[in-house]
Amino acid sequence: QVQLVESGGGSVQAGGSLRLACAASGYTDSRLCMGWFRQGPGKEREGVAEIGRFGVTKYAASLKGRFTIAQDNAKNTLYLQMNSLIPDDTAMYYCAAYATNFCHLDLGTWRYNSWGQGTQVTVSS
Repeated sequence: QVQLVESGGGSVQAGGSLRLACAASGYTDSRLCMGWFRQGPGKEREGVAEIGRFGVTKYAASLKGRFTIAQDNAKNTLYLQMNSLIPDDTAMYYCAAYATNFCHLDLGTWRYNSWGQGTQVTVSS
């Protein structure tokens, strides 16, 4: 399995920005699909954004273009740039990965078998 370590969470006011990072290690398979997921208070874990091979991306429709997922293959790091944050974005954010020949890009949590420990994002009004 892939080891994933998130960073970059914190507390911001509504309208602010944060950039999350996820450092990946311990894998030799380059066929990784990676994604960001979040779980807010009293809510189920939900998909935020995914990135597959060749940089193809998928976002949750509710984000309305406020978040951007990107990866730096040279640094084995996944990023999530979050802009125009709102209180409903408050959640624990998780990085996840799975190896496959085909990235489904459907924000399905069940596809992922490697998860980070999470980083907390709190947005105040």
